[in-house]
Amino acid sequence: MGTLWFCLVALMITIYVLLDGFDLGAGAIHLLVAKTDEERRQVLGSIAPVWDGNEVWIIAAVGTLYFAFPALYASSLSGFYLPLMIVLWLLILRGTSIEFRNHIHSTVWDPLWDFLFFASSLLLCLFFGAALGNVVRGVPLDASGYFFEPLWTNFQLGEQPGILDWYTILVGVLALAALMLHGSLWVALKTIGTVRDRSLRIAQLNWWAVAALTLLVTFASFRIQPAIAAHFRSAPWGMLFPLLAISGFAGMRWYIARGRELKSFLASSCYLGGMLLSVIFGVFPAVLPARNSLYSLTIENSRAATYGLKVGIIWWIFGMLLVTGYFAYVYRSFAGKVSLGKHADE
Repeated sequence: MGTLWFCLVALMITIYVLLDGFDLGAGAIHLLVAKTDEERRQVLGSIAPVWDGNEVWIIAAVGTLYFAFPALYASSLSGFYLPLMIVLWLLILRGTSIEFRNHIHSTVWDPLWDFLFFASSLLLCLFFGAALGNVVRGVPLDASGYFFEPLWTNFQLGEQPGILDWYTILVGVLALAALMLHGSLWVALKTIGTVRDRSLRIAQLNWWAVAALTLLVTFASFRIQPAIAAHFRSAPWGMLFPLLAISGFAGMRWYIARGRELKSFLASSCYLGGMLLSVIFGVFPAVLPARNSLYSLTIENSRAATYGLKVGIIWWIFGMLLVTGYFAYVYRSFAGKVSLGKHADE
């Protein structure tokens, strides 16, 4: 049951990255692709009907962690307390800026909301990437199962690292570049005219940055966390996940060059999904690796009781059916290009 719940949490986090990833990326390129008020309303309109619903997936994933892996939930929330507070405030600022920009039209306040939307989206991409880097690198867990990390120390790897070091920052920069690419393809899919053209140009240029950063992060990850290579050697079928990422990345280049908006976005989703699942597969069965592998939290030593997990799966399936139906309805209702009168102020 523990492995099943591990896979379900991995699925929910992947869906969150794919869905909220494009609206975070749209925010990070907001000031680059939109130069006028109408153009900025187009970018906001491309995510307005779905951005808040997309964030439900991270709430659901955290709630599932609390239920299925309570030891992991307790350890990670205490150890990452400071960055979690930063992320919470960034989410609040981002949501506030979107709603105020849509409902309070003012030449004085609009630039502030635009900047907050851009800055909070950009920083969230960086922090989420750095969080993933911490999981790959390992945290300073001790025998009690708890740890504390300052925001930074000397930016070097060691037994007592900070949340930000050269490796986690590198992963954060890759996350930012990849989500900007993902977001630019979504904006290109949903808009027309100048905004669409600028978004495609940003995607074309950013593709090369993501390619270089992917190679760097992959090389560094295998050096820093040997367990990843060991697990791929012991279970070669896991190579399906890197192959998914590679095929999606190559497909992006092919479809962007031909202006195929939907296929470019789907290829970006394959790349992001393949990369994230490769990391999850690589650290399995650990759910939170420790710098000293003896103290790592694994599926077995952090999961809840078997009876509760068996009963919970029934409610999880019921809840996911409702959520899937809701998302299918919303995305179908707002399919097609942005119409400012229909989307921008919702």
